[in-house]
Amino acid sequence: MGFPVDLRRCQALGLAGTAFLALGGETAGALPAHDFLAPGSVQAVLGLVGVYFGVVLLIAAWVLLGGVVRGPEPPTPRSLLLVLAVWAAPLLLAPPLFSRDVYSYLAQGAMVDAHIDVYAYGPAQLGGPLADEVAPVWQQTATPYGPVFLVVASVLSALTRGQLPAGLLGMRLIALLGVALMAAALPRLARHSGADPAAALWLGALNPLVLLHLVAGAHNDAIMLGLLGVGLVAARGRWPVLGVVLITLAALVKAPAALGLVAVVALRSRGRGPRAVLRHTVTTTTAAAATTVAATAAAGTGYGWIAALKTPVSPHNWSPTSLLGRVTGAALDQLGSGLAPFALPAWHAAGLLVTAALLLFIWLRLRPGPVYALGLSLAAVAVFGPAVRPWYALWGLFLIAAAAPTGSVRTRVAAASAVLALTVLPSGAPADVEQVILAVSGGVLALVVLWQAHQAARPQSPVRERTA
Repeated sequence: MGFPVDLRRCQALGLAGTAFLALGGETAGALPAHDFLAPGSVQAVLGLVGVYFGVVLLIAAWVLLGGVVRGPEPPTPRSLLLVLAVWAAPLLLAPPLFSRDVYSYLAQGAMVDAHIDVYAYGPAQLGGPLADEVAPVWQQTATPYGPVFLVVASVLSALTRGQLPAGLLGMRLIALLGVALMAAALPRLARHSGADPAAALWLGALNPLVLLHLVAGAHNDAIMLGLLGVGLVAARGRWPVLGVVLITLAALVKAPAALGLVAVVALRSRGRGPRAVLRHTVTTTTAAAATTVAATAAAGTGYGWIAALKTPVSPHNWSPTSLLGRVTGAALDQLGSGLAPFALPAWHAAGLLVTAALLLFIWLRLRPGPVYALGLSLAAVAVFGPAVRPWYALWGLFLIAAAAPTGSVRTRVAAASAVLALTVLPSGAPADVEQVILAVSGGVLALVVLWQAHQAARPQSPVRERTA
């Protein structure tokens, strides 16, 4: 007999995981400068071990929950939403984890509030304690985010008056709102696509990547995906124009969501002739353009966000095109070639061409359902773009979860999610050998505890009485 698994046990195990995450993050997270502990200190060591102990517990709870969802009596979407709320609760007041991007968001909001052009200057132009919290690599970098997110960040800055604890809590609440919108949209999109709503919630909302990076990391991808999800729900229903507006607002948070407009046209004209495609294309384009003009005018930040889409990426980014660019550049440099400086831009351009080719193949030749096609398209943008982060995987995963045609697709995506959940340190800093060893130790300790629990739960074989 195997380990006894039910919804309540999965809920308790996942809660233990996020509780350890929150506790470990108090000394090993992306802490403010005045709370920063040296990586070798006892508190930081215990915190790092504790965080990875919690991550592995959370992954285990999620995997076991997947078995319950696929079982003979799967939980209802409502009960899964309760599990999501329970798992997320300990992270609400935890320090930022796995990235320092939330400090950049707060600094950019303060810059807008101070009438500093965020598309021309980096946070260093703001100065002061808030700007000092931004990672050094982004101090001189203009923001790549759209006017809708900057308005949200600016309003939060004004409400919190630059106070860091209140700002961090505010950004996390905004991210939680985005996750709530994602969770609300997933069952509806799944039903429309002929998929299981419970399975969609399990893969797309209870995914460890959502909890680690959208909730604990407070990334603005949560708002982008939330608006995109509810926009698609509206577009396939009775409010197509509202759907276009919401998806355009999502794109004015982060640009990749603009691909959702293609899905709107496909949803509205599916099974109809070329005239319907043309009519819906014109309607969608007009509504999107009007929303863009109105939102940009209301934000008062101008159209600098268009040029900011070319904002440089981290020089140590591990996207396939960046990696190939660095390797090629180093090889050319060793050969004494003057072409070495052009290697990275050339590979980035090649990545854009590959992405464009994949998008054409998906929409014109493969022709899956619109929601699934959008998920595949966003996955291609994330993989072949100039920058890759673990939370970028959620762009495509969110919609693949809602519309994946087979269980094998979900299994592969789930396996990739579990691996990606283990790839970033809680401080958001680059890893060294010592930190990797500590992180692995925390994960192994969690596996030992899980194995011991498994052994303890197994029924004991009855002792046979010896016969004379």
